[in-house]
Amino acid sequence: MSAGLVASEGDVNLGSERARWQETSLGEAGRWLVERDAAVFVRQSLSSPCLAAIRRAEGIWIEDADGRRYMDFHGNSAHHVGYAHPHVIAAIHRQLDALSFAPRRFTCEPAVALAERLLRLAPGGFGKVLFAPGGSEAIEIALKLARVATGRHRTLSFWDSFHGAGFGAASVGGEALFRAGRLGPLVPGDAHVPPFACFRCPFGFPSPSGAPELERCRMACAATAEYTLAREADIAALVAEPIRAVPYLPPPGFWPRVGAAARAAGALIVFDEIPTGLGKTGRLFACEHTGVTPDILVLGKALGGGVLPLAAVLARAERDVAPELALGHYTHEKNPVLAAAALATLDVIENEGLVENAAALGEYALARLQEIAASRRCIGEVRGQGLLIGVELVTADGAPAPQLAERVLYQALARGLSFKLTMQSVLTLSPPLIIRRDELDQALAILRQSLDAAVAEGDR
Repeated sequence: MSAGLVASEGDVNLGSERARWQETSLGEAGRWLVERDAAVFVRQSLSSPCLAAIRRAEGIWIEDADGRRYMDFHGNSAHHVGYAHPHVIAAIHRQLDALSFAPRRFTCEPAVALAERLLRLAPGGFGKVLFAPGGSEAIEIALKLARVATGRHRTLSFWDSFHGAGFGAASVGGEALFRAGRLGPLVPGDAHVPPFACFRCPFGFPSPSGAPELERCRMACAATAEYTLAREADIAALVAEPIRAVPYLPPPGFWPRVGAAARAAGALIVFDEIPTGLGKTGRLFACEHTGVTPDILVLGKALGGGVLPLAAVLARAERDVAPELALGHYTHEKNPVLAAAALATLDVIENEGLVENAAALGEYALARLQEIAASRRCIGEVRGQGLLIGVELVTADGAPAPQLAERVLYQALARGLSFKLTMQSVLTLSPPLIIRRDELDQALAILRQSLDAAVAEGDR
């Protein structure tokens, strides 16, 4: 969500921590380009003005305009195979030489091959595909398809979720930044319920042990969704992240219970795996952790290999019920270059064992971070799945610690590590799946040093 090195929900304005980092870290080349950028781009939260400028991206690294290098544990969730992977770049070059564009009404070999391959890889039951230029558009295709397939128009989704920036996608999303009152009315028919978030349970059942206390809460989050689905008779689709990109993991049994409630209500299940799919969680598809296969599955971000924008909507064959409508109808919906990049990305994920690498290194990173947390009271919880990991920072009384999180972020940038802040005080670590263990150790050492430096700075 950011054109700069990092996007943070705390970076709505140019805060003192950020300004100080820019003052000490930007050289002449970087400052000049950031100032030019600010002069011509519309200002918006999370991206403009930018933090810095980059001139090179390769593997797990980005390099700014003044030559400073950063391990990128953010990457807008698009860099699963790293930046500028040779296999992806070569495939794009070959396709540009062979066939660079396919107008609508015509098909091409790469687009058909990509659709066939995604259907082979996905959990059972999917039979049809549509491509879109980005995740927001793909979510809106899914919403249209759900409306037509069910004859209903309403949706149920979760507060604090992000499903895209378009009006339809923002309507089912739950982030305030994309639903602010100044935008005016969004698409009608959206209903929201509190999300699963065991450490910050919206129902007041905190989990200081780090494990969901299901005996106490009786899975209130699932019960609320279940209750709403039973009483809202015109829900076309439940739209959700199977694993929240914050990250937050669903409590055990959450999705089987909510999925059953959706099926009983006649609502389709739409899983948004735009940031979490394609191996990030240690399984090729995040829904494989849940025990529930959705009716519609949306992929994006990493599908383009960290080079080109591409998203995909996978649907069960019986949901192919709108031949008379234009559900997507995008200029680049069967673009051969985009498809070639995605096919090459899938090659890399499979041939280099990146799903297995994410599972193994994710388990290792969580154990290391738990060791770091054991002696640091500022860490409330460490959680994650695969190489999607969150470190939640807290104050002495257990409240969120956004100021500390901002200090940690800029301390880490100064040491060469970039990551994202979410929910104000969660350090979200999402490295490329190609990362090696020694590189991961280097990043974790930087994080530990940055935490200690930020705490010491706050005590002064």
